[in-house]
Amino acid sequence: MKKSSMSSVMESFSKKREAAIAAAEKRLFEIHSRFPETALTDKKLSATSARLLQAAMSEEPEKEFEKIKEETSRLREERAKILESGGYPADYTNVKFECTECCDTGFVGLEMCRCLKKAVTLAALEDSGVGALVKKQSFETFRFDFYEGDGLKYARANFDVLKKFAENFGKDTSENFILMGDTGLGKTHLSTSVAKVVIEKGYRVAYDTASDIMGDFEAERFKGTVTDGEIKHRYYDSDLLIIDDLGCEVSNQFTVSCVYNLINNRITNGRATLINTNLTQRELREKYADRIVSRILGEYRPLLFTGKDIRAQKLSGK
Repeated sequence: MKKSSMSSVMESFSKKREAAIAAAEKRLFEIHSRFPETALTDKKLSATSARLLQAAMSEEPEKEFEKIKEETSRLREERAKILESGGYPADYTNVKFECTECCDTGFVGLEMCRCLKKAVTLAALEDSGVGALVKKQSFETFRFDFYEGDGLKYARANFDVLKKFAENFGKDTSENFILMGDTGLGKTHLSTSVAKVVIEKGYRVAYDTASDIMGDFEAERFKGTVTDGEIKHRYYDSDLLIIDDLGCEVSNQFTVSCVYNLINNRITNGRATLINTNLTQRELREKYADRIVSRILGEYRPLLFTGKDIRAQKLSGK
């Protein structure tokens, strides 16, 4: 995920923790105002650590420890009774952290807490470009009843291949796929499903249309609004790159060169890539130079999608 996104996640945790502490302090002030005796009790309780340290250096530390323990227990019971008599729960002034495991720090010891892992995953989904899509598209929501005949056979085979690819994805995964077929046949749905699983496993995914990717390269080359470092981090270095709608981008000498460099770089560095395209092999050869097509057809496993447009079927009420 982007460094800025990780910073935002950690900042949100810091603010969440600070807000919880501030809210508890406000409740404590309220209790001390209503029940002044609790302020004295809390002062005695706050001195417990110092008393324990002093007891440890005494002649009979165990005896002193037991005495402090009994007194502390008594003070807490008295405090709880005061609060409850006033209609407050005994833990009213406690800090109410959203996550009781990490106290909203994001870490349990040196390990990342599950609440932070979830937040990082959600941020990574947004960074990848599939934040909105994964709310509706996953392997669990993929439907086979929109297919029939050979289309159903291909859909089932493609589903199994991509699900296995996603579930087995690791740091050394370098497989490449090109999903081919007309629009509305489930290519984007399955690509999104792959992205969701891979991101949840903790890997960095970039998902964008070929047009938008080329737009970033043009912005870096001609406008300076995107840096070379951002291009490298997102498109070259991501663990998985998914290029949607290859062939829909404006084709010129510059974009064709960018497509080749991107594909070649990821193949050379063993980084996995998925490409979705509505183009046939013949149309790919007509649109791109031989060196691009040979790299794609030679290094990418083709997955064919056939059938009737699913969007049209949904509109017709299926």
